[in-house]
Amino acid sequence: MQVVAVNPGSALCRDRHGEERLIDTVLVDTCTVGDWLLIFLDAARERLDAQRAAEIDSTLAMLEAAMYGTPPAPDSAPGFSLPSAMSTEQLAALLGQMPPVAAPTRPNLKEPT
Repeated sequence: MQVVAVNPGSALCRDRHGEERLIDTVLVDTCTVGDWLLIFLDAARERLDAQRAAEIDSTLAMLEAAMYGTPPAPDSAPGFSLPSAMSTEQLAALLGQMPPVAAPTRPNLKEPT
């Protein structure tokens, strides 16, 4: 949600559908108009930069499309790399793991015939 007005300990915020709600901001300290917040149960949990807010918005749009059976627009892009388009190293980094190490090649040790 994006902050549209600030009050002590709370902020009026607008969600991705244009609905406005009063949000508790005690956990994220002071906010300013235009800030992006990650909200859970009408309380701000984290302040987000615009890029991360756009990624979350794109993810929510994809989930809504899947839930309601509405196909995405033909020219729409998710705004971030989908796991299906990531390399093995990128997937490992996304999961907080070390990338897999290729097994060393072994010489052909066939006995002469």
